[in-house]
Amino acid sequence: MYKFKADNQTEPFNWEMLGDVGIGRANLGADMPVLVYRLFQFTLRDVLTRTYGAQQASSLLRAAGKLAGEEFCKNLLDKSLDFEGFVAQLQQKLSDLKIGILRLESADMEKMEFVLTVEEDLDCSGLPITEESVCDYDEGFIAGILNVYTGKSFTVKEIDCWSTGDRTCRFRVTCDN
Repeated sequence: MYKFKADNQTEPFNWEMLGDVGIGRANLGADMPVLVYRLFQFTLRDVLTRTYGAQQASSLLRAAGKLAGEEFCKNLLDKSLDFEGFVAQLQQKLSDLKIGILRLESADMEKMEFVLTVEEDLDCSGLPITEESVCDYDEGFIAGILNVYTGKSFTVKEIDCWSTGDRTCRFRVTCDN
């Protein structure tokens, strides 16, 4: 599992570190309320922001999301599917896991640029309007998934967010290579 090295550093994350939820939560099961997820995420964001500043906190959350997206894609998605099939599978998996409802609004396969939305997402759907976009982790998560699927590097930027007054999160995805 998670082992500390002599210099107090941990081993790099891998999927097996998530453990066997079925054994560990035999009575409670794998599901938990979104409120608990948000409690974790927003207190972590608060501590990171107070410790490192808002910009660095966002960057760290984006990096964690990217790692999560890469592992999610490697372990839960079929990367051999064509793009249309891959997106359909991703939509289903995100819905099944209650992460959000993904829609692909536009795709330019030549430029590898996309606009997609995620409704009812874990991070911000239902939050009060703060005029601040809060889906840094989601930006990284989407980029990580696409990085693994295509073998290319992507930048994902949220352009609409529930917490800025929109009723869906919209992301612009651009290929870096």
